[in-house]
Amino acid sequence: MLLLIPCPWCGARDEVEFHYGGQAHVAYPEDPSALSDEQWGRYLFFRENPEGDFAERWSHSAGCRRWFNVVRDTRSNRIKHVYLPGEPRPVTP
Repeated sequence: MLLLIPCPWCGARDEVEFHYGGQAHVAYPEDPSALSDEQWGRYLFFRENPEGDFAERWSHSAGCRRWFNVVRDTRSNRIKHVYLPGEPRPVTP
């Protein structure tokens, strides 16, 4: 079953039009050259894997090509929020 992802600019489209960009709100290291190999590896490869709400980055690669954030429930695949990069993660009640 495909996800129906609501692009903030183009509206809802099938998942095949999008590129998954991983976990949202992962800050780039301030001084990457000061990181040890272990620290750099943690930044590149270690991400949260929650059961429930998860903030993700998506790009509408077959449409407007813009990036945006989604809060998706990993248990049901239900998309709860869509918001722009730079905006804070919406609080889910």
